[in-house]
Amino acid sequence: MSVRLITSLIYFSLVALQTVPGFATQILLPMDGAQKDHLKSYGVAFWVLEQQQEVDWLLNYRGGSFAFRHADPYEKELLARGVTYQVLSDAEYHHIVAELAHPEVNMDVMKLEKVPKIAVYSPPMAEFGDDAVTLVLTYAEIPYDLVFDEEVLEQKLLEYDWLHLHHEDFTGQYGRSIGRRRGRDKYLMEQQEAQRLVNKYGYEKVSQMKLGVATRIKEFVSAGGFMFAMCSATDTYDIALAAEGVDIVDELYDGDGIDPQAQEKLDFSKTFAFHNFIISQNSYDRGFSNIDNQRWERNLEEENDFFSIFTFSAKWDPIPTMLTQNHVKTIKGFMGQTTAFKKECVKPEVNIMGETQEANEVRYMNGTVGKGTWTFYGGHDPEAYQARGSHFPTDLSLYPNSPGYRLILNNILFPAAKKKKPKT
Repeated sequence: MSVRLITSLIYFSLVALQTVPGFATQILLPMDGAQKDHLKSYGVAFWVLEQQQEVDWLLNYRGGSFAFRHADPYEKELLARGVTYQVLSDAEYHHIVAELAHPEVNMDVMKLEKVPKIAVYSPPMAEFGDDAVTLVLTYAEIPYDLVFDEEVLEQKLLEYDWLHLHHEDFTGQYGRSIGRRRGRDKYLMEQQEAQRLVNKYGYEKVSQMKLGVATRIKEFVSAGGFMFAMCSATDTYDIALAAEGVDIVDELYDGDGIDPQAQEKLDFSKTFAFHNFIISQNSYDRGFSNIDNQRWERNLEEENDFFSIFTFSAKWDPIPTMLTQNHVKTIKGFMGQTTAFKKECVKPEVNIMGETQEANEVRYMNGTVGKGTWTFYGGHDPEAYQARGSHFPTDLSLYPNSPGYRLILNNILFPAAKKKKPKT
């Protein structure tokens, strides 16, 4: 038998052995319709990173699948969490990677290397179930820390990579819900806590303290942080920035009136996402401005309320590609105090990633400030058309494949990505 024939037999024998489970070296988490639990899959990817093992995010491949080196502890963790996976040989996986690398294929491999340290900005009196992000992080078993105004003002955000903003009112008007909540214990606690911080840090009133918080958050993003906001934390954040040095809060909330020239004095150059908006000066109006597309303006009901997410170039636009990975492109809508953003109020440089075309509104978008990235997502809870409240939190075990919640988790893993050099 010739040496060449013996060498060929050895090679093909090794390739055949790699397809046997005992020789398999890669684990693939498919994120298309074959996945039993999309949400817990993100938690597994995060957990593997915690084991100091790189994860490949296969952009636009089978819904944005994940892959990592095979090890028995990883397989046991997958079984314990009920996540669908496949065991692949090196040869099989290298074939997939080669397919993704083809210049004409809108796919790519994004290396996830770093475990992001996550902070959730949430008031101390918030109850579990108040916020979609804490719900999905808990379900996916992704660890996070709670921070609020005091931690932000004391520069504790420097310890974190990623920040989520609870559906907060950064204008200092307590969510404009005083008519419904006056006299309630929780509302009184919010007022007392806010006033304590006003006194502690030398502000004159709550709106100024909240602006101080918003400014610290802007510094966090500008320095390279990742910020994600939903519901009223989106528009009220930008309104607060635009109104720096301007009194836009009525006597009902702070004891003195609104500046008569408040609207004219707004500075839209200071905002992240919105411009040319008109603030509401009616203290009993649940809306803060004309940014939010109100329900009566949208002319949509639950049965026909959907928005579409866009497809981006995986090789040329990796950031929006990561943030839009999903197994579907049409997602059912959901309400919030801030539900959706009027297109005419969105700055032209903002990257729109999801919209309801029929209502001329933006649902999901992102942009950059300095070295950092922000994302705004309209609505309160992707699996509750109208918020259920903390007493009836969404049970995510009933929605393990929620495409609306997947958009949140895309943002969680985004800071783990290895930054690529710009293509030339």
